[in-house]
Amino acid sequence: MKRRDFGKLAAAAGLAGLAPMRWAHAQTRAESLRVLSEAGPNSFDPIGVGVNRGAIQVHWNTYDRLLRFGTKPGPNGTLYYDYFKIEGELAESYEVTDEGKTITLRLRRDATFHDGSPVTADDVKWSLDRVVSLPVGKSQFATGSMTSPDQFVVVDAHTIRITVPKADRFTLPNLAGTYPVIFNSKVVKQQATAQDPWATDWLKTNIAGGGPFKLDQHNPGQSVMLSRFDGWKNGDLPGFRRVLWQIVPNSQSRRSSLERGDADIAQDLPPQDAVSIASEGKVKVVGVPMAGAFQFIGMNNAKAPFDNVKVRQAIAYALPYQQMFDAALFKRGQPLFGGKPNEADGIAFPQPLGYDTNLEKAKALLTEAGFPNGFETTFSFELSLATVAEPVSLLVQESLGKIGIKVTINKVPGGQLGTLLQNKEVPFFFEGSAAYFADPDYFFRIFYSGPTRWNFGSYANPEFQALVEKTRYETDKAVYEKDVARMISLAKQDIPIILLWQPALDTGMQKSVDGYKYLFHRMLELRTLKRV
Repeated sequence: MKRRDFGKLAAAAGLAGLAPMRWAHAQTRAESLRVLSEAGPNSFDPIGVGVNRGAIQVHWNTYDRLLRFGTKPGPNGTLYYDYFKIEGELAESYEVTDEGKTITLRLRRDATFHDGSPVTADDVKWSLDRVVSLPVGKSQFATGSMTSPDQFVVVDAHTIRITVPKADRFTLPNLAGTYPVIFNSKVVKQQATAQDPWATDWLKTNIAGGGPFKLDQHNPGQSVMLSRFDGWKNGDLPGFRRVLWQIVPNSQSRRSSLERGDADIAQDLPPQDAVSIASEGKVKVVGVPMAGAFQFIGMNNAKAPFDNVKVRQAIAYALPYQQMFDAALFKRGQPLFGGKPNEADGIAFPQPLGYDTNLEKAKALLTEAGFPNGFETTFSFELSLATVAEPVSLLVQESLGKIGIKVTINKVPGGQLGTLLQNKEVPFFFEGSAAYFADPDYFFRIFYSGPTRWNFGSYANPEFQALVEKTRYETDKAVYEKDVARMISLAKQDIPIILLWQPALDTGMQKSVDGYKYLFHRMLELRTLKRV
């Protein structure tokens, strides 16, 4: 790549003069990838407190895991992760025995870390011990029945054994998730202290891995530079030797750089930009409905008047779904409104909840609930979601006003809604989230159960909670499907939260970039990308 080519990109991104010199001397454009996004990583540690999606983009591409999800063809010629096919990454093979309670993983013997040292079972054990010894990691691994370092045993230098007390369908998927990266334990231990035995401070800003890319440079809030690790043995070598990822908060600047050819990829296009860029045809737009992801309207079921199921049903019938979908998402996504009411339509979830706009039915339900003249409430959304949430909130306010509910819109500063939701302080709100695992009972356990922030509706139906616990270990397929169908029916009837849609993940890229793969964490899989 020529120096003037980089200069154009840096200027467009508002970063002129900040470009590392060695990037300017990259051998050819064919070997280099330039990525723009709104925000960058706030940590490199996958189980740090409060890490953002940008953090995943770094550690996913610079570390290995024991296992990974397979690949299948996706929409529009893209690739898509196959949740139901788990294969080895650092582990060349694995075996499940003892009625599902023991997993034996055999490591690739030629795998090395970025510093050239061999990857051993001791590194794997230390890394897994770290996951279950820190709060964020332990909480996630507990969903796969892994809670103690005693469960990870070194058999020999290249074999690790994991035991669980009871066969759990989420043990293997957890090993392929974002948390269990394999660290070069010898390097990390040198940075540990008595106060910080797992080197959490050091790992926020340093990489000690052996993944397909190495971290070359990080300018916080500005850019990340990665280079291919040519010694990587755990898959096909990436198609790009170098990746420059720049942080460009202004969406118009990202779009302009992409359309001029100064950038190769622009992540997370706003819906309106995705529509117009795709129609112009200068670059391609890959739009994939986000598996497991959903945006919704939440109601705190533990507080009046939302503790009344008829109030929740009334609101569900009053919402102008199609108008919201058109105005907020420009139809870029998969609707979760309409569909079959009151009972399951298959066992996949999320699925449409069976509600369409019906103001007369909404008024009748509100009267039955004891609110013939409506009531007053606030409707909150975080400003970081304003592109979608603002039109949604205005339409909610207008539509509910027609059935007597007076809504005051509350715009919450960025980064603060999560705390309010954790403390159950907002009664009525717009939010979005995503489930990493595709099993419907996992979705319900995370978002419809327990005291956590993620049980957005504070839902506490005893029958539902019992089914959540039962399905986790159910091995009879027919019984499992019957129980899930009942949970779906309850979710539709009790309507603790109102699912709106699964938004599309819209990524703009040059037509010369191929091999885009959609992953459950919604960040780039750099190893599969190439230029054609």
